Amino acid sequence: RRRRRRRLGGACGAWRLQAVDQSRAITGMKMQSVLSNRAGKSKAMPFLSQPEKLDGSMPGDVGFDPLGISTYFDLKWMREAELKHGRICMLAWTGCLVQEVIHLPGEAFSKKLALDAWASAPRGGMISILVAIGLIEMISNRFQLTATDMFANPARVPGDLGFDPLSLGNNPATRAKYELSEVIHGRAAMMGFSGVIHQMIVTKQPIIYSLLHWKSVDSSAFKLGGAAAKLGY
Repeated sequence: RRRRRRRLGGACGAWRLQAVDQSRAITGMKMQSVLSNRAGKSKAMPFLSQPEKLDGSMPGDVGFDPLGISTYFDLKWMREAELKHGRICMLAWTGCLVQEVIHLPGEAFSKKLALDAWASAPRGGMISILVAIGLIEMISNRFQLTATDMFANPARVPGDLGFDPLSLGNNPATRAKYELSEVIHGRAAMMGFSGVIHQMIVTKQPIIYSLLHWKSVDSSAFKLGGAAAKLGY
């Protein structure tokens, strides 16, 4: 009887493990478990467990990964993407403000609203910028752009292009401080740039002008297709 019970228990345990594996495969996402037995909780979300790969070694890592994306993709590759998008959005947010007061010569560059400036810019110039960005991306990564080969070299650091003309990274403590600042400001810029774009779509006003001459928005702009229909491009 004892042997039968052991066999039955082993079979049930194997069936349970198989069921868990199948459920993970079906969902396609390994979500952070609220009832996890792992020691430690997420700093960003204390009621969830600490993600396995987010050990706090990367600047700005606070254990926020409720969908478990870090389980399926290379963490360095995702940090590379985060840094690049953050840098782009920091420049883009600044460009939305600069566009109101500084313009290149010519009617096509005289628009104060960043969306109008983008729409009126010569297509050839925009394509040239896109091609230049693509070439820089490919050459700087030696044509290794996917999650499987970008970090084939273990010594490669995410986001490190060797650009430090002021030698701010010579001091390890200073370098760590600026690495954390870049991540935090990049995340804020991604949120800020998204908000700026939506504000310009709804108000049809430049950012600085909108702050200095605040007024209520016509409620019709929030109707289905209202804001998008008024863009004109």
